[in-house]
Amino acid sequence: MQEFNTTPKIALVGTPNVGKSVIFNALTGAYVTVSNYPGTTVEVSRGKARLGKDQVEVIDTPGMYSFLPITAEENVTRQLLLREKPDLVVHVVDGKNLERMLPLTIQLREAGFNMILTINMMDEARHFGLEIDREALSQQLGIPVILTTASLGEGLGELRTTLRDFISSEATAEALVQYDSSIETAISNIGSLLEHEYIMAKRSISLLLLQEDQDIQELIKDKEPRNHQKILGITREIKASFNEPLSYAISIQRQKRIKEIIASSVKQGESRPLSFTEHLSKWMMQPLTGIPILLFVVYVGLFKFVGEFGAGTIVDFIEGELFEERLNPWIDSMVLTYIPWPSLQQLLALDYGIFTMGIRYAVAIVLPIVGAFFLFFSLIEDSGYLPRLAMLVDRLFKKIGLSGRAVIPMTLGFGCGTMATMVTRTLETRRERIISTFLLALAVPCSAQLGLILALLAGTPLGLAIWAGTVALVFLLIGYLTAKLIPGEQPSFYMELPPLRMPKLSNVLYKTLARMQWYFVEIVPLFILASVLIWFGHLTGGFDKMISLLIPVVNWLNLPDSTAEVFLFGFFRRDYGAAGLYDLAQSGALTGLQLTVTAVTLTLFVPCIAHFIVAIKERGWKTAILMVLFIFPFAFLVGKVLSTLLITLGINF
Repeated sequence: MQEFNTTPKIALVGTPNVGKSVIFNALTGAYVTVSNYPGTTVEVSRGKARLGKDQVEVIDTPGMYSFLPITAEENVTRQLLLREKPDLVVHVVDGKNLERMLPLTIQLREAGFNMILTINMMDEARHFGLEIDREALSQQLGIPVILTTASLGEGLGELRTTLRDFISSEATAEALVQYDSSIETAISNIGSLLEHEYIMAKRSISLLLLQEDQDIQELIKDKEPRNHQKILGITREIKASFNEPLSYAISIQRQKRIKEIIASSVKQGESRPLSFTEHLSKWMMQPLTGIPILLFVVYVGLFKFVGEFGAGTIVDFIEGELFEERLNPWIDSMVLTYIPWPSLQQLLALDYGIFTMGIRYAVAIVLPIVGAFFLFFSLIEDSGYLPRLAMLVDRLFKKIGLSGRAVIPMTLGFGCGTMATMVTRTLETRRERIISTFLLALAVPCSAQLGLILALLAGTPLGLAIWAGTVALVFLLIGYLTAKLIPGEQPSFYMELPPLRMPKLSNVLYKTLARMQWYFVEIVPLFILASVLIWFGHLTGGFDKMISLLIPVVNWLNLPDSTAEVFLFGFFRRDYGAAGLYDLAQSGALTGLQLTVTAVTLTLFVPCIAHFIVAIKERGWKTAILMVLFIFPFAFLVGKVLSTLLITLGINF
């Protein structure tokens, strides 16, 4: 990533779903890089923008609710502000929710950052009858206030002008809140003991120390060794005089001041009647109406669009008409004609060749399904449905140790478990991240698996219902047991709801193409590598040996010998195994019962190599290996129980 050492920096700060990214994209255009913040797994977007004749760097920071961090994203944003010391901080807030968002404005002012406040989503604020006197608000906060509706371009011109005018302003800290007299005395006493210079104002440091911020405590211990114990003594003394935690007392007093500021600068007029979209938004979050809406979305999006259209219509055309009927026979003919060495012929073509199997699986079978899923995911993401789904499932997810926030990596797992595992870093606690990573590896099929299984079982509704019910039961049961076994607090959940709106075609296509590009760059080399390994295994006899070891296992599940190859393919990549199952099912080698058992077992099977590597990177060697050691035998055990149960009950289809 290119570093911007001398270019002025502007940091966009705010909670998720307030329009930071829309403003970021409007300012930077295509000049954007995305990378992990140094020493973390949290991504930060940086871009170049031109303000008049000057070029600046704009940083889109991870979501932040408070300057006292809880999540990894909040911690990264604070680190970025303190280490990189941006020339200007733009706090972006939702105009409908000023009372919830101005506490961070207060904290940033206390810390002494040069900043402006951008009140976004003004179209919705006006819809609810809110009238914001920005001059009064600016006077109360001591900073410029800009009103925008970034999605419509409203106010962005004025925002650019204000950025240009204030980027070189001198930063000042201001005590906007007068806390309890004992707290103010403690702030003053701690401040007098801070002998070094800091990026943050000493008042802000004192407040964070009183709230027992561990990072700030470590900083002071390192920089103020002579006065460190005295500071701890002041903190202990003031803490003993309150019945509630100091962080709570400080927050309550800050909130009281915010109510006064809002009372003098915001008027509540007559709100308009709720529109159909707003009624729909509420229906999506209520179980009685939300569950039928979810089932409809799953049916249309996953079953009809991804399963039938992506894995059916598109795959049938590309894989059947283009590859099987034209490309593969031509490649086989060319290789057999011009390459005299049988081993090289098998590497490039024939049954397990790079072109005839590896490229065919990647391009003709997997990519259309992945593309269909990512298009579907981008549509529901851009519409604002995902946060509402998170609210709907939060109570259920609490039972398995997760919060509604986990619905995003779980949903993304239906596209690619590798990508979804990286997204689990956004979850609040280490316990949540472990549980979600485990469930993604065990019971969330990737888009290729899902699409092909839906297409293959579409003709046998009973088989499809058994597959879906078994996988869902495993997800909930193992999630519940894991949550009981892993110690930790129940996750809290708070999420800003973006507006429910019609997806913007350009946004949907951009996100879909970006994800497909990411997936394609990852998948083609791995499929080629898998073909080479299979060729080498056949050449040396190792592949046949591994199949022979798996045959007794699949026979134990009452499956034919040929399914051993499918599971071996699945070890290289889940979607590779799903493509192998597609070939096997198309040949008529499996009954409906066998296909269902194979689909269930393969879905629960060991995550692919790429998924496993990312799990190691995100959760560590020990955790990732323990997951695999459980998943491998458990998948076959579930397959055996299901097969035995169906045969005993005389269910055959």
